Amino acid sequence: MKQIALALLCALPMLGLGQSSALTTQLYDTYENYKEGSIGKRRIKRADIQPLIATYRSNPKFKVSTVGRSIGGKELSLISLGTGDVNVFLWSQMHGDEPTATQAIFDILNFFDSKDFKEEKEAILSNLSIHFLPMLNPDGAELFQRRNLLGIDINRDALRLQSPESKTLKRVRDSLAADFGFNLHDQSTYYNAERTDKPATISYLAPAYNYEKDINEVRGNAMKIIVFMNSILQKYTPGQVGRYNDDFEPRAFGDNIQKWGTSTILIESGGYPNDTEKQEIRKLNYVSILSAIYTIAKQNYKEIAIGEYEKIPENDRKLFDLKITNASYNLMGNSYKIDVGIHQVEVDYADHNSFWYSSRILDQGDLSTYYGYETLDATGYTIKQATAYPKTLNTLNEVQSLDFGQLLKDGHAYVRMSTIPAKQLNSPFPVHLIGANYKIPELKLQPGINPTFFLEKDGRLEYAVINGFLVNLSQSNIEVPNGMIYK
Repeated sequence: MKQIALALLCALPMLGLGQSSALTTQLYDTYENYKEGSIGKRRIKRADIQPLIATYRSNPKFKVSTVGRSIGGKELSLISLGTGDVNVFLWSQMHGDEPTATQAIFDILNFFDSKDFKEEKEAILSNLSIHFLPMLNPDGAELFQRRNLLGIDINRDALRLQSPESKTLKRVRDSLAADFGFNLHDQSTYYNAERTDKPATISYLAPAYNYEKDINEVRGNAMKIIVFMNSILQKYTPGQVGRYNDDFEPRAFGDNIQKWGTSTILIESGGYPNDTEKQEIRKLNYVSILSAIYTIAKQNYKEIAIGEYEKIPENDRKLFDLKITNASYNLMGNSYKIDVGIHQVEVDYADHNSFWYSSRILDQGDLSTYYGYETLDATGYTIKQATAYPKTLNTLNEVQSLDFGQLLKDGHAYVRMSTIPAKQLNSPFPVHLIGANYKIPELKLQPGINPTFFLEKDGRLEYAVINGFLVNLSQSNIEVPNGMIYK
């Protein structure tokens, strides 16, 4: 992978892309000047972007049109700028829980509204007309769910056009006769670049327009743009770019928009270590999309070899949030060597503005072909049952006053309360809260259970796993966002 990336970067000047590469470096280094600070977390809603859209509506540099409404009546806005003959159309968040590129769009709009990069912006805006349709599924965004209020996946509605959001997307694409389209999504953070432990931080696809996966000029141009964008990202996330499966899906918008004559680039924002809110990935979207737009404006993508597209590793899905390997596990008088793969599962609060964790063991056994964002080699360690603190407490304040570090070193992952507040959905502490009569079940590892146990070595507890989060008991910091409640 590094050799491929180096070869691509070395080839940029020969392809006439050296200027684009220089721009990329400047975009990356100056990003904070343009980042839209009002939308800094993933669970954004139409109400969060409405004031931003209103600002551009009153800005003479931009044209803002209401092009439709969602099933729930929320406006769908198209923000346009530029005077060129080549139309570039970008749409985001057709899945309501995939907001990373929506945030990046407003960063890009801030870039175009700035006084910087005059020469590059003149080259872009004189050659291109650029159109942004952010948050195509605002009702889904409100609930932080994939589907719209009709309960359908908009990205599988390109033929029937059942929903108003789908009709809007089709109508706008047709009215623009868009030359290039950027179909902007988020993918699971558990995708990795094939046969590596690196997350697929960004994945690309030039969708097929038929079952034979033929490559015409339209699809070929999309492939060339993707090759360029991959070369850009290799500078910042080496080995962390994947390529989506290109099997033709006749109901999907990307496949059909390619078929209708728009060179379509699918961008999927995946995972990046220690980037829960995907703000680093947002930055990568900003840099790579703007770089691609500049390359389209300069038309110097045309000399890129399509064959480089197939060298991008395919997406795989073999990542865990936490992977524990080679642990000893005692069951029915026998000891077994076992790997444990854990997902730290997000659960939304009722307002869908934030979340808590209810983690699960996803798989166990021989997980040698899988990887983890965090991995612990537990050779020589034995998995041990967690116990309850011996005293029953009455209030959350009493729980708060406990020494949690010492509690865990003593093997206690549960604290019993006489009464747990009825509205409390989870434990705000790095231990679980249990009711007065709750009996802790015997630990039996199996997929689906909450991962809470200790790892013992030479008679001493050295690690705790609490709600799927690993705690090194020799260190003072305990990074467990929340525990569970069992009444």
